Amino acid sequence: MAQQQLISEVTGTLWKIEREVGERVEEGDVVMILESMKMEIPVEATMSGTIKEQPVSAGDSVEEGDLLCVIE
Repeated sequence: MAQQQLISEVTGTLWKIEREVGERVEEGDVVMILESMKMEIPVEATMSGTIKEQPVSAGDSVEEGDLLCVIE
């Protein structure tokens, strides 16, 4: 089965989680929102599927390149 990793493109804080592990998402759905330099940056699903892994929690600091979510 195809799998897609969502990777942080910025350094910042995970402000809000919109979808949890086990939830179905469609391509383009907002999965979470990052905050960086007082800007809200939506992280969108790049494929349709189910969220299998989400190793971050709201309030966590993330670095560019960190794994945010796995969709399968």
